Amino acid sequence: MLTDGQIVFRLILSVALGGLVGFERQLQRRTAGLRTHILVCLGSCLIMLTSLYVFDIYNGIAELDPTRIAAGVITGIGFLGAGAIIRSGEGVKGLTTAASIWVVAAVGLAAGCGFYSAAVFTTMLVLVALFLLRSLESRVLGKKKRERIE
Repeated sequence: MLTDGQIVFRLILSVALGGLVGFERQLQRRTAGLRTHILVCLGSCLIMLTSLYVFDIYNGIAELDPTRIAAGVITGIGFLGAGAIIRSGEGVKGLTTAASIWVVAAVGLAAGCGFYSAAVFTTMLVLVALFLLRSLESRVLGKKKRERIE
C-alpha cells in the first residue's frame, strides 16, 4: 500500500512534468497549453494511483488487472487529442499538440505507478522534440513548408 507521502509526491511530479510540456505549448500559443497539459497528466496519474489502490484492496479477493484502467486512459485521451486537430485547406493543424496531450497522459500514468525515471526522461525527450527540433525543422524545411505541414 502506498503512503500518503508517496501519493502526494507522484501527484506533484505529474503536475511538474505535464506543466513543462504544457509551458512549451503555451509559448507557441497553442490551444492546449499549460493548464490542459497539467490536468491531463495529473488526471492520468490519479487514475493510475486509483487503479493501484483498487488492486491492493482486492488483491487475493478478486482477479483484477490494474493495466485495464491505464489502457482506458490512453483510449480516452485519443478523443481529447482528436479535438485539437483541425484540417485547414490542404494542411492539418494541431497534430503536435494532440501528440503532446497523448504523451503527457502516458507520463502521468508512469508517475502514478512509480516509474519515475521513465516519466522524467520521457518529459525531457518531449521537450527536446518540441524546443530543439522546432528550430532544426525551420532551418531544414524552411518556414513556408513547415506551415503547410502543421
